[in-house]
Amino acid sequence: MAIERTFSIIKPDATHRNLTGAVNAKLEAAGLRIVAQKRIHMTRAQAEGFYAVHKERPFFGELTEFMSSAPVVVQVLEGEDAVAKNREVMGATNPEEAVPGTIRKEYALNIGENSVHGSDSLENAATEIAYFFKDEEIVG
Repeated sequence: MAIERTFSIIKPDATHRNLTGAVNAKLEAAGLRIVAQKRIHMTRAQAEGFYAVHKERPFFGELTEFMSSAPVVVQVLEGEDAVAKNREVMGATNPEEAVPGTIRKEYALNIGENSVHGSDSLENAATEIAYFFKDEEIVG
């Protein structure tokens, strides 16, 4: 297995409930290193740009409104098979279907407010990382 980098967001529902440390602890316990992290308040335009791939979907407006409603924590994670490992730790998008012990099973409020976002491929991870971070901000 190769060392990879992936992208993660701790969403507004989790930051509002002060769960950043708890989420980070789960990521680190799974063997992922946080090599860049910052708390930001995404603008609606940033959220629309980030989620542009979903622009034609019916949930796009609700998603971008939610993601720009309060601070989020954007992160770069590094580790062996980081994309797959992060997706495993996050759990299923629908928290009712998530495996016990996963972030979404323990912390998500519902399918929309599901506490975290994670890249689904190395290619998307590279694009998503570049959307929020300069190379010099990644210091792992």
